[in-house]
Amino acid sequence: MQKNAMKGIVAGFNFHREISGNMTHTARKILVTSALPYANGPIHLGHMLEYIQTDIWVRFQKQRGETCTYVCADDAHGTAIMLRAEQMGISAEEQIKRVQQDHEADFADFHIGFDNYYTTHSPENKELSEFIYKACRDSGHIAERSITQAFDPEKNLFLADRFIKGTCPRCKAEDQYGDNCEACGATYNPTELINPKSAISGATPVEKDSVHYFFKLPDFENMLKEWTRSGTLQESVANKLNEWLEAGLQEWDISRDAPYFGFEIPDAPGKYFYVWLDAPIGYIASFKNLCARRDDLDFDDYWAKDSDAEVYHFIGKDIINFHALFWPAMLSCADFRTPTAVKAHGFVTVNGKKMSKSRGTFIQARTYLNHLNPEYLRYYFAAKLGNGTEDIDLNLEDFVQRVNSDVVGKVVNIASRCAGFIKKRFDGKLSDTVSNPALLDEVIAAGDQIAEHFENLEFSKAVREIMAQADKANQYIDEQKPWVLAKEEGRDQDVQDACSMGIHLFRVLCTYLKPVLPALVANAEAFLNIESLNWDDRQQTLTGHQINKFKPLMQRIEQDKIDAMLEVTKADAAAHAALQEKTNAKVAPAASNVEAIADEIEFDVFAKTDLRIVRIVKADHVKGADKLLQLTLDLGEGFGDKRLRNVFSGIKTAYQPEDLEGRLTVMVANLKPRKMRFGVSEGMVLAAGPGEEEIWLLEPHEGAREGERVS
Repeated sequence: MQKNAMKGIVAGFNFHREISGNMTHTARKILVTSALPYANGPIHLGHMLEYIQTDIWVRFQKQRGETCTYVCADDAHGTAIMLRAEQMGISAEEQIKRVQQDHEADFADFHIGFDNYYTTHSPENKELSEFIYKACRDSGHIAERSITQAFDPEKNLFLADRFIKGTCPRCKAEDQYGDNCEACGATYNPTELINPKSAISGATPVEKDSVHYFFKLPDFENMLKEWTRSGTLQESVANKLNEWLEAGLQEWDISRDAPYFGFEIPDAPGKYFYVWLDAPIGYIASFKNLCARRDDLDFDDYWAKDSDAEVYHFIGKDIINFHALFWPAMLSCADFRTPTAVKAHGFVTVNGKKMSKSRGTFIQARTYLNHLNPEYLRYYFAAKLGNGTEDIDLNLEDFVQRVNSDVVGKVVNIASRCAGFIKKRFDGKLSDTVSNPALLDEVIAAGDQIAEHFENLEFSKAVREIMAQADKANQYIDEQKPWVLAKEEGRDQDVQDACSMGIHLFRVLCTYLKPVLPALVANAEAFLNIESLNWDDRQQTLTGHQINKFKPLMQRIEQDKIDAMLEVTKADAAAHAALQEKTNAKVAPAASNVEAIADEIEFDVFAKTDLRIVRIVKADHVKGADKLLQLTLDLGEGFGDKRLRNVFSGIKTAYQPEDLEGRLTVMVANLKPRKMRFGVSEGMVLAAGPGEEEIWLLEPHEGAREGERVS
């Protein structure tokens, strides 16, 4: 990599520039990122706030004709990922691959339109991380010294604070983390814990010295004081950072000791880059990977020091120090440009309280998607989001009311009230004239203010203005009463004019809502029989245009869907807690395929298990599942309408569906049905083996018949 390809700081674009619907300008070159989700677990609704916010802004820019590129990646390094993979008995590479597939599926189903979604465990990120580190090292901004850390003597591993637990030295609460107490809020050093234990092995930590590498952040104090006050940050964020700057910056530990899943530091065997060093570099790596596949993108145009492109990072307020101190300092040191702006947002609460597993409000993205339309949440978050770091409350009662009232009751209602008359009475043809051009011009003109709100991340203001225009459209239809006119002789033209006007207004409103509700608007475009709605297209009319048959664009939210989602969330949380309770005592060695024996049960409990011989009459792959097969099992005559059972079984790695059909096996026939992501499982087939290809279904004795009880 050539150093002259790494040039750096933007020439001061004003984020709050004036927007005008009539303004002509050369397309802006914009690169946008969201914080990288950690490849150690599923996406939840707290995460989705950020990706929805970013996606809306990106879609708005593209709709305006700007050259806007949105990249992201899984944050794939660190001790937690290494330990998780070990616990599962798979490689870290396999672990992050599986999680990334799940993340990408969740994002796609929420209509998050990444131009590239990558991973930090990539050759591009390794190359860039080493380049930036060497640039900092060679310019004298890397220090080296020995530090004392807690060490797990059983796992042979240095322990981060979160991997040490013990009794709080202040309030004596048990099972507290090594740096803070969740019971009393006290902060302390891990050495102060009473009876500290490794959360990984249960061993008592010992102190051990190790050489670490540090980035000399204080060397960049003057640069950061200027940069953080240059308009790149929200005022409240800049004020908070100023407190840290005034208190004096500390050197930043950028190394971790082996074993560690990450990139080894050049010329430092057994030392690895701390995950927070290579994670933000993943933004650049993802973009570099995209540039290699797209002829219209040039890497230097966006990341060189004299770049006139714009770079925006969307993040949560909890990681602002990494993005607004460490990150710009490292970029500057390595001769890259720094971000145009870092936009921080708040957290998500549910019904006014922190997301909680016990209350069933720690809702995973996939659980939501299994019950509700993703665009409900996109709209609701947009209706609540401003350009600040305040928390966003997902009030489920308000969520139902607002989506049903605004999107279904106001916007979709306009088309549904007018389309039927146009299709049935006028063969889908709109009037050749606009019946109320003043009203249409008024709604079109509102687009300039709405665009300014979108540009400045004031989504809630944009949504309020859009709904105000929707109210005007509905008021017009109420006044014209086409359903009354249709019953009066000789009023056909008035009916066509009134309903055509409603369709014109609906089209403009869809233009404004397209960044928020892309799927709904895509269906609206098909109904309107038009190409993609760009922002300035709203100034055109559809006079004399042929529309297609109207189909419902969005259903109302039903309360039972909300209730079902919360129940599944509670059940998942309870199951997870039970599993954690069993596995927290000690992590088994990765090399072992033998699992610990479960807690003992009484014989009368076991005797209630009804084991039956069944025939596999059908076996199918399960779309979106890596390990599941869907089995249709026949218990034979005598079981009435419960003869056929649907069961999901994690045996895909060992069996092909066609090899199973017609075989006999054994199932637990009285297991309570369980609702899964893919449907309801009505039992369990019995198998044994260490896993992967080595799984064997139980086979009954020769001459066995369906329905026989196994004893």
